[in-house]
Amino acid sequence: MSLSEIKNRIAKAEKDSGRAPGSVKLIAVSKVQPNERVEAVLQEGQRLFGENKVQEAAGKWPDFREQFDGVEVHLIGPLQTNKARQAMELFEAIHSLDRPKLAKTLARLAEELGHCPDLFIQVNTGEEEQKAGVMPGEADAFIAECRDLGLPVVGLMCIPPVDEEPSLHFALLAKIAERNGLKGLSMGMSSDFEKAIAQGATHVRVGSAIFGERDYG
Repeated sequence: MSLSEIKNRIAKAEKDSGRAPGSVKLIAVSKVQPNERVEAVLQEGQRLFGENKVQEAAGKWPDFREQFDGVEVHLIGPLQTNKARQAMELFEAIHSLDRPKLAKTLARLAEELGHCPDLFIQVNTGEEEQKAGVMPGEADAFIAECRDLGLPVVGLMCIPPVDEEPSLHFALLAKIAERNGLKGLSMGMSSDFEKAIAQGATHVRVGSAIFGERDYG
């Protein structure tokens, strides 16, 4: 599927759910994709990308930023505390703030560096043991804690369980965001982004549908 097809599907989903045109941002997930595929998508005009690992982004994006104006890269994978400083220098937004220790580290670094990327708190809507994210029942308290630290929390992020109806999880995330006065909703991937848009997604994360299947070889 091409970038333009995905953009058309997003536009249709916005229209179908009564959303304003352009209210949903497409994050092209470029993790583990060869540079020539990423460059082709940049040539097509895409400027917002998502990466899972700090190291991979550090090796890829400084060069691309020199070649293309207006590039924005978001971290959508888990962040280890010892990589936080590097992440804050590399990314315009971090979608995986998920624990008090990381929040405190980011607050300390923000004070030291004088800036901080936009932050999305990851909520483990399916309460899955193997997944990162704060539990839904603890989300309100954690949002308050992050705000007390002065962190620029702009929204919430979730990755629904693979074997459950994603719309239920998107609706839950939207409800938590609304009662906490948060506008950003990072939710929806290649297989379910239309459902996420119907539930209020502001950022959808699409990888394989744009770039083709990943080669983990």
